[in-house]
Amino acid sequence: MSWDWLTGSGDAVRGTVIIATAVVGLYLVISRLARRLISRIASNDDDAGRRANTLWSMLRRLVLVVFAATGALAILNQWGVSITAFLAVGSAIGLALGFGAQNLVRDVISGFFILAEDQFKMGDVVRIAGVTGSVEEIRPRVTVLRDYEGNVHYVPNGEITVASNLTQEFAQVVIDIRVAHSESIDRAIDALGDELAALASAPEWSQRIIEEPQVLGVDALNPSEVVIRASLKVTASDRWVLKREALGRIKRRFDRDGLVMPPPQIEVHRKGT
Repeated sequence: MSWDWLTGSGDAVRGTVIIATAVVGLYLVISRLARRLISRIASNDDDAGRRANTLWSMLRRLVLVVFAATGALAILNQWGVSITAFLAVGSAIGLALGFGAQNLVRDVISGFFILAEDQFKMGDVVRIAGVTGSVEEIRPRVTVLRDYEGNVHYVPNGEITVASNLTQEFAQVVIDIRVAHSESIDRAIDALGDELAALASAPEWSQRIIEEPQVLGVDALNPSEVVIRASLKVTASDRWVLKREALGRIKRRFDRDGLVMPPPQIEVHRKGT
C-alpha cells in the first residue's frame, strides 16, 4: 500500500488531528463543567439538581451530534473536499424531515417543554399515556418509564397529553375503612384516629408525615357496610409505604377491639325458568 497521499498531505493530517483534538477536548470540557454545575446545584437543592441532571441528559446528545457534525465538515474541508454538496444535501434532508417527520419534531418540542416547565424529572413516579412508573430517562423523543414489575416503557413525548406526577412536593394518602352496620361508628372513628396519631408520633415515621392525620368521618353508607375516610399528608415518595403501614396498624387495632370489617358481598341472581 502506498502512503504517498499521507506524506504529501502533512498540513491536512495536522489539521485533522488539531480539529479532532479540539472537538473532543471541548466536548469533554463542557461535559465536565456541566457535571460540576449539577453537583453544585444538587448540594444546595436536591430537587433542582435532579432537574438540571435531567436537562443535561437530554442536551448532551444534541451537543454531541452538533460537535460531531461540525468536526466532520471541518475535517473534510481540510482535505480539500467541497462541503457545499454536503450542505445542500443536508438542507434537502432537513426540508424532507420537516414534511415527513412531523411526529418526530412534535416529540422533540414536547420533550423540551416537559423539562422547561418542570412537569416531571428523572426519579419521579408519573402516570402518562396510561402507564405508571418511575422516570428513568427523558430523551429528546421519548420518556423512559420503569413500572413496579420492572417493565420498561418508551412513551413518545408527543403522546403525553396529560402527565400526572405522583411524587411532586407532597402526597395525600386517602384511607377508606369499611365497618359493619352493627358496629359503633364512634368506636371505629376513635380507634382509627388513635392509630393514625400513634403512627404520626412514631420516631421512624414522624418526619415523613407533614401534617396531623385527619379522620374525616363517614364517607358512604352502603347496603352492607359503612365507609369511614381518613387522610394523611405525607412526603411524596413515602405515600405507598406509609399507606401500607397505616393499614396494617388499623387492621391489628380493629382485631384487638373486636371491630368487624364486613367481607365483600356477592349478589347472585337466579334466572327464572
